[in-house]
Amino acid sequence: MDKRRFFLEIAYFGQSYHGWQVQNNAISVQEVLNRALATLLREPIETTGAGRTDTGVHAKQLYAHFDAAAVGILTKPDRFIHSLNALLPFDVAVKRLIEVADDAHARFDATHRSYEYHLHFHKDPFIYPYSCFMRDRPDVDKMNEAAQFLLGKQDFECFSKSHTQVFTNICDIRRAEWLWHNEQDLVFHITADRFLRNMVRAIVGTSLEIGLKGKPASFMQEVIKSKSRGKAGVSVPAHGLYLTEVAYPYI
Repeated sequence: MDKRRFFLEIAYFGQSYHGWQVQNNAISVQEVLNRALATLLREPIETTGAGRTDTGVHAKQLYAHFDAAAVGILTKPDRFIHSLNALLPFDVAVKRLIEVADDAHARFDATHRSYEYHLHFHKDPFIYPYSCFMRDRPDVDKMNEAAQFLLGKQDFECFSKSHTQVFTNICDIRRAEWLWHNEQDLVFHITADRFLRNMVRAIVGTSLEIGLKGKPASFMQEVIKSKSRGKAGVSVPAHGLYLTEVAYPYI
């Protein structure tokens, strides 16, 4: 029987997972999704995600594709989503099932991706898993000045995790901005065509070197030009980071 290609839109709270991608000795979001799909469709299913998220990182929107015969429950999207969510743990949710062209690809067809990093400055045990607590407020105007150096197509090796197997460190950043939410929570918004491993958390750490430790806004440009991970700031904790959007020309 001919198989068709489907996209799933999912969201997850990443605290219990070692990132998106299947690993040998740790639980991942992809593993629990593949297992639930195989149970529901009664055949082995392998998903391909729009990209990786690291251990502890959350996703408000991520797409993954899989191939299966378009019969039975797959012809009834609402029922399919309800049944699949019943098989998934509480911290992983499926939002949409979309049938796409057979050559559509969740990773390679994405035109841009957006992330948010959340900081809060009032100690609150109920929001700690969702945002990074900081005691001191940074100079947001200076951090936004520094963020301008991130824009455009550049080599961002300085913000990449060491020894990653990627074909290029070039990324095209289209938005980089710090905004206050409710005058208490600070959120970094960033959009690019692609991201390197650990890139957003390293950018936030470097921004805080500028906003809290007195480095000039031009320090961001200095770090980028150095291409040295050792020059950039320390990566901030994973639990404040969210993948918020993955965009496609046909969705």
